[in-house]
Amino acid sequence: MAERSTAAVDVADNDGNEPSAAQAAQATSDGVDTQNGRAADGPMPDKDGERTKTASTAAPELHSGHKLARRYRLEECVTRVDGFSSWRAMDEKLRRAVGVHLMPADHARARSVLAAARSSALLGDPRFVQVLDAVEENDLVYVVHEWLPDATELTALLAAGPLEAHEAYQLVSQVSQAMAAAHREGLAHLRLTPSAILRTSTGQWRIRGLAVNAALRGITSETPQRADTEAIGALLYAALTQRWPYESDAYGLTGLPKGVGLIAPDQVRAGVHRGLGELAMRALANDGATASRQEPACTTPEELSKAVSAMPRIRPPEPAFTAPPEYQHTTYQQGSYGRTTPSGVTTAQSLPVAPPPPPLQSRTGRALKWGVAALLIAALGLGSWQLADTLLERGTQKGNSGTSNNTKPGTDDENPKQAELTPLPIKAAAEYYPDAKPQDVDGVPKSYDSDPESFWRTYSYEDGPDLGAYKEGLGLVFDLGEEQDVSAASIALRYSGDHTTATIYTAPNLSSSTSIKSMQPIANGTTKDNKLELVAATPVKARYVVLWLTAMPKAGASEYSGAGYKQGISNVVFSKRS
Repeated sequence: MAERSTAAVDVADNDGNEPSAAQAAQATSDGVDTQNGRAADGPMPDKDGERTKTASTAAPELHSGHKLARRYRLEECVTRVDGFSSWRAMDEKLRRAVGVHLMPADHARARSVLAAARSSALLGDPRFVQVLDAVEENDLVYVVHEWLPDATELTALLAAGPLEAHEAYQLVSQVSQAMAAAHREGLAHLRLTPSAILRTSTGQWRIRGLAVNAALRGITSETPQRADTEAIGALLYAALTQRWPYESDAYGLTGLPKGVGLIAPDQVRAGVHRGLGELAMRALANDGATASRQEPACTTPEELSKAVSAMPRIRPPEPAFTAPPEYQHTTYQQGSYGRTTPSGVTTAQSLPVAPPPPPLQSRTGRALKWGVAALLIAALGLGSWQLADTLLERGTQKGNSGTSNNTKPGTDDENPKQAELTPLPIKAAAEYYPDAKPQDVDGVPKSYDSDPESFWRTYSYEDGPDLGAYKEGLGLVFDLGEEQDVSAASIALRYSGDHTTATIYTAPNLSSSTSIKSMQPIANGTTKDNKLELVAATPVKARYVVLWLTAMPKAGASEYSGAGYKQGISNVVFSKRS
């Protein structure tokens, strides 16, 4: 979809994406009132005949804890713009998180929002985030929809870099097929932005806001199929290049250079899959100039879906194979001994060996030989006696106490920290909040970015240090990319004092839906310092690891919260024993 200049499109993204300072500044420079999300000079026309109608009705002044229909408890306002607000809420009847859009019943777009929500709910396609309820009650209109805590917005994925070719192929394939099915039922989206596209923990792509997002913002189009097709083309272009295919920056992405027009993706970034790049150009509106002029432009999601199906299937990348270390042939010679390296590992080394001294041939030499032999026999006898005595003593202790302790002081068994540790790379992370009450979702990347000044933070609580009065615990879940032998975790903390207690567990995925009680613990510990070292008794295989806090120290007020029991995670490093 072409870049829009109206506040409804630029100022706030769908379902909880508040504008950044840069976006707000851009909106203001375009004549947009960023305070209430209205175009300063009235409705402004969009490309392809779209119009955004402004509304003078203010958003309802509700607060956290307000309950709708004695069932939906509002918890966090994630968007407040253009006369409506969006919330994360709790369905107390089914004990699950949901999303809620709210507006006054006399809002200019209230009727169209209700109609769009009910039409979307009738579609029932699992590729779309489902509308669960659409109600007019007590001078309010509200729409309840699914909340997917384990899903990640395309906006967040692109912030880390362009997608791999197979991921981009799956994105355009699944989204175009879903939108083709929606248009066959007479439903359009008209707000297919990166924040409307979600990837679940299982790798499926979901679309949220079908018909509803456009109705909330008063967006219409005379050519809805062309508008949605162009929007899919823009999503594919952004996925391949990490650039927005228009001159203006949008959705955290840099736009194309001004004055050059729309250029092919492989001219923006090297290594772009040529077939996918041509597909993006065929979907985007560019005056008929496609990457391959012999191929016609795609003007409907159905045409785009067929074009994707006609492409050779792009397979996922082969898993990275790490070749085993090459072992050099070691030649053992008489007189060469194992030498201890600085890391404590004993290796056999082939070193030049001096020739042995000539054998003793005299009578004195023979006497010395017999003397040495006698001493060796005596030493062996003494050693055998001591060994037997030790075994008998251990057997007695075992019989008396009923326990056995084979750990010797000073050995690696007593202190596994002495073993050399190799850091494991963290591929992704998410907040783990099984109670549906997150702490700092946007701050998750700061927990492992190696920047000591940035950190993921918790709320501040009045009672502590144990969290039992409020919740079972809180934390983060990390993806190591593949199954690893996790032996230790080093956690840099923001606050010291009192005590911080943490445990690391194996997890099945990045979702918060799995109970912590069903997970296998790896290691736990407590510290009064601002660093916590957790060491497992034995390595545990895991790809996903949960860091779970159950106690936090008391700290003073900061720029984020007042004084209370709280903590911040500045850097997490998982390791394996080499």
